[in-house]
Amino acid sequence: MKTIFCLILLVAFSYVLNARAGCLTNEDILVISKEKDSLLLSKERFRTEMKTELENILSYWIKNALDQENGGFIGKIDGNDVKYPKADKGLVLNSRILWTFSAAYIHNPKPEYKMMAQRAYAYLMKYFWDNKNGGGYWSVDYKGNPKEKHKQIYGQGFMLYGLSEYYRAFGDKAALNSAIELFKLIEKHGFDKINGGYFEVATESWKLTEDKVITQGKTDQKKSMNTHLHIIEPYTNLYRVWKDPFLKKQLYGLLNNFTEHIIDKKTQTQILFLTDDWQPRSEIISYGHDIEASWLLLETAEVLHDKQWIEKIKPYSIGLSKAAQKGIDTDGGMYYETEEGHTKTQKDWWPQAEAMVGFYNSFEISKDKTYFDQALKSWDFIKENLVSKTGEWYWGINADGQALSKMDKVGMWKCPYHNARACMEMIRRLK
Repeated sequence: MKTIFCLILLVAFSYVLNARAGCLTNEDILVISKEKDSLLLSKERFRTEMKTELENILSYWIKNALDQENGGFIGKIDGNDVKYPKADKGLVLNSRILWTFSAAYIHNPKPEYKMMAQRAYAYLMKYFWDNKNGGGYWSVDYKGNPKEKHKQIYGQGFMLYGLSEYYRAFGDKAALNSAIELFKLIEKHGFDKINGGYFEVATESWKLTEDKVITQGKTDQKKSMNTHLHIIEPYTNLYRVWKDPFLKKQLYGLLNNFTEHIIDKKTQTQILFLTDDWQPRSEIISYGHDIEASWLLLETAEVLHDKQWIEKIKPYSIGLSKAAQKGIDTDGGMYYETEEGHTKTQKDWWPQAEAMVGFYNSFEISKDKTYFDQALKSWDFIKENLVSKTGEWYWGINADGQALSKMDKVGMWKCPYHNARACMEMIRRLK
């Protein structure tokens, strides 16, 4: 509090000097001081609550998600905390657990976070890694036997994300080598050498095939915003620890993909699906992906330490944030998406988590307090509607405001990554 008080005095003193020059009255100075004080106190409260919530999320996974009988982590726990010990285990779930607890250990080196990260890494490499062809299977059964063996590029991206973060946390060279190998496999088999960008899926032996996960098998949709967003994300993380010139080149290519093809220059929303030569094939607006991209793309430019690209991306960040604000309800929550003018009023957990970071990121860029206010409203909405009394967040709420308790708390797509990452980002940014 002493630091906050000193900051307020400095701000007030600077305005006193201006007031003596005839710029501000004493009443103006008092109003400005109160506003600064209010903002600082709001930030302090926000950060304190984020620290508590991060610990609660991570504790839930430590206490509930371990599969003590078959190893690794349980594949499914519903919103009523009922466990399904024979549920299949997904690559995305296990990779995101690996990333989350590796990042948590970097943030706060607790032994239990290290245990979780090591457990996730060991299971991922023993049961998901394809020793013959390289890369990760999409899923295994509850005993660890390969179930869906195709190589979804989206899933490979998350595996790479987890492996690179594990190396950042613990310096394990084997993890870094596997991440590099995975990067090379994605580039060899998933990269479009004619038009740039990345295809969606390959077979077990890395031959391109029809996608049924992201684009639901629509033959004219060869590329997706979602896959590209979750390739630029792990590539950026890998570049933090492996300054490879070709990786750097591909990161610039991905930034260009977004600014030239994926972000609609008229609406400042992202195009969800495209042909192989980047022709739009969707008018769906995904508010959560737009607000998530608003800060992830800037993060890439910052990790590249490229001032020109940082300044280029900032207007896109603000544009995506403004577009995403159209998906905010009066209660502060973010709707899922809009398709053909019809808004899906379900409010899932992950857009709310990304909204906190994305809107605060826009506040940092623009200094427009309305973005800070929305970030705080997003958190207030989460507290009131999504945080379960037994820990973790519900999948979401329906149009009537009821928690979707029959849907996963732990599952193929329900992981600790969006919410734990949002907490860690906010703690860092609010410091």
